[in-house]
Amino acid sequence: MVESIHRFLLEETERQARDRARLWSYDYSSPQSYEQSVAPNRERFRRIIGATDTRVAPQAPELLTRFQGQSEIARAPGYKIFAIRWHLFAPGTADSSGLWATGLLLEPDEKPSSRIVAVPDADWTPEMLAGIAPGIPPEAQFARRLAENGAQVVVPLIIDRDDKYSGIPGFGATNMPHREWIYRMSFEAGRHIIGFEAQKILAAVDWFESENARSPLPVGVMGYGEGGLLALYAAALDPRIAATVVSGYFQPRESVWKEPIYRDVWGLVREFGDAELASLIAPRALIVEASKGPEISGPPKPDAEHRPFACPNGTLMTPPFEEVETEVNRARKFYERLGMSGKLKLIPPNSDQGLPGSEPTLQSFLEALVGSSASLKPSMSAAKMSASPAPHPQMKEQFDQIVDFTQAIIRKSPDVRKSFWRKADSSSIQTWKHSTQFYREFIWEEIIGRLPSPTLPSNPRSRLIINAPRFTGYEVMLDVWPGVFACGILLLPKDLKSGERRPVVVCQHGLEGRPIEVTDPSIDNHFYHHFAARLTDEGFITYAPQNPYIGDDRFRILQRIGHPLKLSLFSVIIGQHEQTLNWLSTLPNVDPARIGFYGLSYGGKTAVRVPPLLDRYALSICSGDFNEWVWKTTTVLAPQSYLLTKEYDMYEFNFASNVNYAELAELMAPRPFMVERGHDDPVGLDEWVSFEYARVREFYDKMDIGGKTEIEFFNGPHEIYGKGTFHFLKTHLRWSG
Repeated sequence: MVESIHRFLLEETERQARDRARLWSYDYSSPQSYEQSVAPNRERFRRIIGATDTRVAPQAPELLTRFQGQSEIARAPGYKIFAIRWHLFAPGTADSSGLWATGLLLEPDEKPSSRIVAVPDADWTPEMLAGIAPGIPPEAQFARRLAENGAQVVVPLIIDRDDKYSGIPGFGATNMPHREWIYRMSFEAGRHIIGFEAQKILAAVDWFESENARSPLPVGVMGYGEGGLLALYAAALDPRIAATVVSGYFQPRESVWKEPIYRDVWGLVREFGDAELASLIAPRALIVEASKGPEISGPPKPDAEHRPFACPNGTLMTPPFEEVETEVNRARKFYERLGMSGKLKLIPPNSDQGLPGSEPTLQSFLEALVGSSASLKPSMSAAKMSASPAPHPQMKEQFDQIVDFTQAIIRKSPDVRKSFWRKADSSSIQTWKHSTQFYREFIWEEIIGRLPSPTLPSNPRSRLIINAPRFTGYEVMLDVWPGVFACGILLLPKDLKSGERRPVVVCQHGLEGRPIEVTDPSIDNHFYHHFAARLTDEGFITYAPQNPYIGDDRFRILQRIGHPLKLSLFSVIIGQHEQTLNWLSTLPNVDPARIGFYGLSYGGKTAVRVPPLLDRYALSICSGDFNEWVWKTTTVLAPQSYLLTKEYDMYEFNFASNVNYAELAELMAPRPFMVERGHDDPVGLDEWVSFEYARVREFYDKMDIGGKTEIEFFNGPHEIYGKGTFHFLKTHLRWSG
């Protein structure tokens, strides 16, 4: 099953890449019409990279006295270097203390010829790029070279790929790159490490533009590696950027799921390849330098202190030049249609080393900014330090600020959700069902990701695999989409009478589980206690689906492939359950109006994501998973946080701003909903579960259907308890057998 979904998603990747044009409405009749025609795509792009927080009004950078009380840290013929910081978001934004960017300013002694943001790769410091710290060859120090040629240059500090600070003090450290640590929590809140750092560039451009009110100069951006990604993205967002150099980052992006997870962007490949992002830059100048990109083989190696919780798959390799050329040629058609083909240039590798900032690249960049008369000056010696540097923990300060800002967004998320749900009318059951249809559609489309309903007949195949004293069991296989199937085990009581219709309980296993563990009475798995078999002994028909969260990282990769398509694992699971309900409803002894759902752990996760959207489920029971889910996935204050696990598949884009488990449970109304919770279950805390469930209980009570929801606590661990829940099933599925 997992392999079939893997193939299906790869085919879907190719299909969506071919069909991107349907999401665009280019108008080439004039530059103004073109800009208007791509504006909706630009705003969608801004949203999916999380560059949505309002920046402060343009402000001049603050000079930092980093070196023995001096703000000037180095000097070279023609320019000086200052340590600076500049404001992104004001104190109070998202209930936070605000956010700053830090870096360097290379200021010409004479009036500058242009204003440029030079963005290093994640593992390069601004000092390296400016030539005042070792680490990269002089030929690659393009911030220095641009300053030598009269540009005013801002170099931001970019969060690196180290794992030094990725953990929760007192509870554990991980081997996640700093970028992944921030990616996880920010992704859940509709933000992204990419968006935060694109905002650093745009805030510097804000300052440049305020300076341009007095002395107009062209504004450019140049970046390498991770900085190349940021330069491309920033220029796609901001038409004020007149010229852009993207070095060591430009290629077909259909395999972004193989890159580090901090490049995972919800819906990216569905609408945007690198060529489509170039179309958001057109007709402005874009120079693609096919330099050798950063190459990494995965996250930092775990050690005694840093536990192996990073996403293990994710590499960076320099693509063949032919791939870069292919993507540039795709971009070229947009420039040609605008009559601006000369504004897009591809610079091939300058040598076997393939360093960024080659002379042809810099010459083309200067010409794009200041005109054809620009002439690149010979490289000079590096700037001399004005004083010995004092220790300055820039990386930790930046890391902590972004984490704190993101955590403030999380704290504010209940208010954001409340505002989002303000149009849901709970004055009656009918108004609730009608007014929440929008929310069901939104959650399915924007949070989970929606695939079409099953396109194939179910074509059921079965074989007898269990013959117990009171029931028989059949393994069943159903077609869903071409190449994708659903399967499970159906248990039928032996005392079924001809024409009799009974309720069905769909019994869902958890992570790495199998249907046989819940259906075979000879297997007493300590999580499930063969609860499907026990329910069948009580007279229910039961069906135990095989869900595809099995195979360790192999199934998690499905999330990596799906996210850029605006899909998730649950996009597939919902389709499988749709087909399962289609088939169950055709069985002669099944009452289609009395099909309930009961799942543990990942099955409990299914219980709050599938039945609320598929209203043919008559009720849902969530066992061993119900939680204050936003806290669970993002908190840096508790050891139960998913930040301290390898389960990167838990993160759903912008979940926190739109929904939590209470809202998902409320979408079950007026259908019954129940929570089963063991006091010793480590997936959460009783306080978290009680806090979130109290909202559900209040909602059902105020809807005058309080008898349709329950929570049962029991003395025990992460397991099916099967007492109050069995009574709940009998009551609400109307079964007394």
